[in-house]
Amino acid sequence: MGLATCTGALLMSCSQPSAEATRLSDGAAHLSGGKGEGMVDPSAARTLDGLAQKAADTGSLGVIVRVGTGSGKALQTARQTAWTKADHHLAPGDQFRVGSNTKTLTATLVLQQVAEHRIGLDDTVDKWLPGAVRGGKDITVRMLLNHTSGLGDFFLTPQFLGSLTGQEERTWTPQELLAITPDQDPPTAPGEKYSYSNTNYVALGMILEKATGTGLARLIEQRITEPLGMKDSYLAKNADWTSDRHVTGYEPDAERLKAILAGVVDLPDGFGFAGPERPEGNVETSAIDPAWSWAEGGMVSTAQDWQRFLTALMSGELLPPAQMKEMRTTVDAPEEGGRYGLGLMRINTACGTVWGHTGGLPGYSSEIYTDTSGRRSVAVLTSTNFGIKEERAAAANKKLTQAAICLMLGKPQP
Repeated sequence: MGLATCTGALLMSCSQPSAEATRLSDGAAHLSGGKGEGMVDPSAARTLDGLAQKAADTGSLGVIVRVGTGSGKALQTARQTAWTKADHHLAPGDQFRVGSNTKTLTATLVLQQVAEHRIGLDDTVDKWLPGAVRGGKDITVRMLLNHTSGLGDFFLTPQFLGSLTGQEERTWTPQELLAITPDQDPPTAPGEKYSYSNTNYVALGMILEKATGTGLARLIEQRITEPLGMKDSYLAKNADWTSDRHVTGYEPDAERLKAILAGVVDLPDGFGFAGPERPEGNVETSAIDPAWSWAEGGMVSTAQDWQRFLTALMSGELLPPAQMKEMRTTVDAPEEGGRYGLGLMRINTACGTVWGHTGGLPGYSSEIYTDTSGRRSVAVLTSTNFGIKEERAAAANKKLTQAAICLMLGKPQP
């Protein structure tokens, strides 16, 4: 596997739960839902808090966990390993780069346009972007949304790797990202099978702007963040943050990164992420410019804001029933350990089915889900991405995420 392919694939992976450490600030909270309604066992809250701190101290570095149970005050916690406090004291309301969770928002905007008869799910890409996408006459909007287009991923190209790691400062246009997108390897016909590709959502962002005559950032404000009161959420245009209250992100330094990827790809000595050195073989990555991630991963948000969006969506506030049904119509997505709809993942966990998405950017990893009704929600935001690929960190991260999901669903952890 090539260097760019390997590095990009691990960073964008949606299949491994990511989670980390924080502190439960609200103690017990009410659970809702028929016969299961009642109080969260305070011991369950303490257990989650302990798992969060253990994850932070085992490689996750910092984590925000927020559990909305459908009634009462949400459980929320923010835990971090000791040395990171010199950079920032983590809090549950801190802003965070939510990465590919943005795809759910982009898909919602597209389906709103479908409901208003401006875009058709069976429209071809060539109808909207003639000649911009190889094979666009055979690729539909639906295929872009559910990653069955057969398009490769610009994310995995040598030309893009410097921007991904922050070693090269470059402003990419959507058109340039489409132009460097490679063929899938092996080639796959449009509609044949699922294969996750950020390129699909670059094309969808361009289609949205053409169909509405409005820039994507403003469209998000008009249709999603302003109506829902998501005051801490916006589409990043550069590396700057709108608040001092943001999570500091980290990645392993070159030596650790080489060890993490050993056996998968032989990284050249010194290859790694740009940023100031930090203790225990880490690099701070908060200043890496994410503007390229745009419609496929550019949103900055908070746990509370994104849960507000996802519960509004899944409970039927943002889409008519016909479009919500389309969004929940899934294809097999073995890469993700579940199924994938239109910008939405369906995952069967030990405690029940959850819907949502995952996200990853340098220094930031996230999993945000709701139950089937959209009443309950959980967010686990982690301040490293490659750092939780190490075995002990991955295990602690997974255990925390599973516990948070079970608590959200009102089920005892298996």
